Amino acid sequence: MNRSFCSCSKIHLPSVLCGSPQAVADIRGSREYPAISGAVQFYQTGEGVIVLAEIMGLPKAEVNCHEHIFGFHIHSGTDCGGNMDDPFADAMSHYNPGNLEHPHHAGDLPALFGNCGLALSLFLTNRFSVNEVIGRTVIIHDQPDDFTTQPSGNSGKKIACGVIQRRC
Repeated sequence: MNRSFCSCSKIHLPSVLCGSPQAVADIRGSREYPAISGAVQFYQTGEGVIVLAEIMGLPKAEVNCHEHIFGFHIHSGTDCGGNMDDPFADAMSHYNPGNLEHPHHAGDLPALFGNCGLALSLFLTNRFSVNEVIGRTVIIHDQPDDFTTQPSGNSGKKIACGVIQRRC
């Protein structure tokens, strides 16, 4: 995918989202956060990839008007396995094929904003193609990414994971 060229043509969002995504990651929470579930869908367009995340069961704020903000990334690993210290250790680090400084990793995504345990995010990115991320993992962290701290943005522990799989 040529990321240095932007033709700036219009995307007709309803027609894209009415079609089937080329890939989906089914999200599941860790043992500590079993209520988390949802899906992240990936739609390839001529302008980049439209990413649609619909997540439920996220930790809720204890104080009104202080909803959680969650780090959201594609990681380079191909499995959501882990260990006692890190339930998703096999997801590895941020997807970063260009070996760039944070926040320019291809896997750095916009934060998820919690809303009574729900989060919905829709955005366009040209940092990767759908084919490049098939088989990689999507991770939700318990803290927002600061987009500064190297290498991972100080986004806290991994609380949910899903493997990106091709859809027909």
